[in-house]
Parts: sequence; structure tokens; C-alpha cells
Amino acid sequence: MAGEEINEDYPAEIHEYLSTFENSIGAVDEMLKTMMSVSRNELLQKLDPLEQAKVDLVSAYTLNSMFWVYLATQGVNPKEHPVKQELERIRVYMNRVKEITDKKKAGKLDRGAASRFVKNALWEPKPKNASKVANKGKSKN
Repeated sequence: MAGEEINEDYPAEIHEYLSTFENSIGAVDEMLKTMMSVSRNELLQKLDPLEQAKVDLVSAYTLNSMFWVYLATQGVNPKEHPVKQELERIRVYMNRVKEITDKKKAGKLDRGAASRFVKNALWEPKPKNASKVANKGKSKN
């Protein structure tokens, strides 16, 4: 569309937006072809359960998002359609998976080492009697 003439069926102001949209649709089409070239079972066998969940969630979210766009192009308000609740439900599960991933990445705390570190880092005043006793011991020697 970049080298084509501007069509008179729509306003010239939106030509650039339509061109970008067409390129985006082409990119989505290429990604779908790539994903469809590998069988789902073959793909999931190579992944651990957490990665499998991520693939399933992204797939479900993508399909529902595309349906959202379809509804909008058909004049249906997608905000009043059950697809909105489905997208929200998938988003909740995506957040759960993210929390699990973050917990795995978080470092483990060695409580013993942490308490020793804090104890040694804190300044402790010496008792007044201890300094007098130490001075008396030094003067006699």
C-alpha cells in the first residue's frame, strides 16, 4: 500500500493508519502461519508446565482479543459482550503465572546469615563497668 495511489473510498487523512493496519495484519498472519506449522503437542512436549501455561494463556488472550476486534468491526460494543469477562479472567490467570515466575526468580533468604550480618553491623555500647574493669586490668600489667 505504500507505493499505491490513495483510494477515494475513504478520507486521505486515514491512509497512513490503514497502511500501518495492513502491515500489522500481515505480521499477525505470518506469526500465525509459524505457530500453525508446528503441532501443539510437539510444541508443548518441549516446554515445562509453567511455560505450557504461558503458551495457553497467550493463545487464549490473542484469540479473544481478535474476537473483540471482530465485534468492534461488526458494530457490536465489545464492552457489553461476554468476551470482556473472558479477557479479564485470562488476565487474572496471567497475573497468577507472573507471580509464580517472580517467586521462582526471587532469591532465598538465609535467615541465620542475615541475623549474624545484622547483629554484627549494629553498634552496641559497652557497659560503663566493663570499660573501668578493662582499664584497671591494663594498668596493673
